[in-house]
Amino acid sequence: MNLKEKIASDLKEAQKEKKELEISVLRQLLAAILNKEKEKRAKLAKEKELTEKEELEKESQLIDEEIIGVVFSESKKRKEAISEFEKGKRLDLVEKEKGEAEILKKYLPEQISEEEIKKFAKEAVEKVGASSLKDMGRVMAELMPKVKGRAEGALVTKIVKELLS
Repeated sequence: MNLKEKIASDLKEAQKEKKELEISVLRQLLAAILNKEKEKRAKLAKEKELTEKEELEKESQLIDEEIIGVVFSESKKRKEAISEFEKGKRLDLVEKEKGEAEILKKYLPEQISEEEIKKFAKEAVEKVGASSLKDMGRVMAELMPKVKGRAEGALVTKIVKELLS
């Protein structure tokens, strides 16, 4: 069972148990996945000029890594909303967003610690022979595939900047 099927299955389960918040979050997540598949389908149709509808459908299905990217993006939206609602002192909405973030967390891989990110970053710095902030792009290009979906980009950027400074 791939991740998309698991999310759909969990949605059915939440509907049976009448868990309103979970139903809402999972529907939004499936809609975001569907939108990403549509984007991919349109891109493939232009690039490869695939005319076979079945072939285009099959090619545009998201793999688990791409779905994790969508989940990560949705989770990031919740974190940003929490921050904004806290500034506006809307604690009711903060709690709702935190609940949504918790539900999304179940579909993300285990997040790696700052120590692990530092270790990967040091390896990437050594591998590309980086010596200053000018080399940050090369370091990030080397590092991000290793931590994608398992660490926030802002944290990774901060750690790399510290290492290169």
